[in-house]
Amino acid sequence: MKISISYKTISLLYLLLIMVTLVKQVESTPCSSTFFSALVQLIPCRASVAPYSPIPPNDACCNALKALGQPCLCVLVNGPPISGVDRNMASQLPDKCISNFDPCEII
Repeated sequence: MKISISYKTISLLYLLLIMVTLVKQVESTPCSSTFFSALVQLIPCRASVAPYSPIPPNDACCNALKALGQPCLCVLVNGPPISGVDRNMASQLPDKCISNFDPCEII
């Protein structure tokens, strides 16, 4: 018996999986921002979280991180892949900015 699954079906299943994962993360954390608004808020950190970037976070990045908060950072770190963002570097921002955030569990 041959099972044929189209690319469109696989894409829809993948999208559904991402959406369910994001809903579960939002339900389990008190982040009041949406994924995209949290991402926009951390634009000042872009240079510091680029893959293999030696650039430390600047004051604007650290201030944005502190305003965003740990739950929203964890939603970003564990959310869908973001082009040009190294998740491990993003999860290190609280230590580099001397924020008293608990570490995010990377899924």
